[in-house]
Amino acid sequence: MHLIYEGIRNAVHLLFSGDPEVIRITLLSLGVSLLATCISLVIGIFSGTVLGLTRFWGRRFLVSLINTGMGAPPVVVGLLVSVFLWRTGPLGILRLMYTPWAIIIAQCIISLPIIMGFTMASIQALDPKLRLQIQALGASRAQMLWILVRDTRLPLLAAVMAGFGSIISEVGAAMMVGGNIAGETRVLTTAIVLYNSKGEFGMAIALGIILMALVYAVNLILTMVQQRSRAR
Repeated sequence: MHLIYEGIRNAVHLLFSGDPEVIRITLLSLGVSLLATCISLVIGIFSGTVLGLTRFWGRRFLVSLINTGMGAPPVVVGLLVSVFLWRTGPLGILRLMYTPWAIIIAQCIISLPIIMGFTMASIQALDPKLRLQIQALGASRAQMLWILVRDTRLPLLAAVMAGFGSIISEVGAAMMVGGNIAGETRVLTTAIVLYNSKGEFGMAIALGIILMALVYAVNLILTMVQQRSRAR
């Protein structure tokens, strides 16, 4: 109990004293995860919409691949990204290994199947007659896609929440491709693992509180937007 009390006391002190290390780690983690989510959102919504509307040879295999990716272990994603970004790998010339961009790439790969899967399911759940009505009104293909995506905005907000939550709380891939370098690639999850292993429970608890607060804040904002859209 004494260890827990001391850890919480130190955590409160670090949180309210504006510790530079805590601020640096928090900003990097939030920036990396938000950027990865935005990239995944753009690619995932477009790809998921196309998959939900079209039928082609090999679609069933592609859909099963996306469903598998939704539950893919992050450590496997980290391994694959490491192989490609390693200095002797196919993309080694880019020198992205052990940089924030390597973490962003890994997080995009983790969250992309989730957003694609949610989008595809949402599009398929729409009334098939809606698409025919939109076409009958003379809408272009781009306009039709925009209307369909707009009508599925509530499930898409759930996709954003799921995608963001899955990557900001991920540790395996971030550790493998980022290296947990102080001031460079140390994010909240990898820092928590490090300080816990060193017995610095105050810092670990402080970062854990910040991580939970960030996840809650983002989900609260998206939930408020979702509920407001549903009330209209």
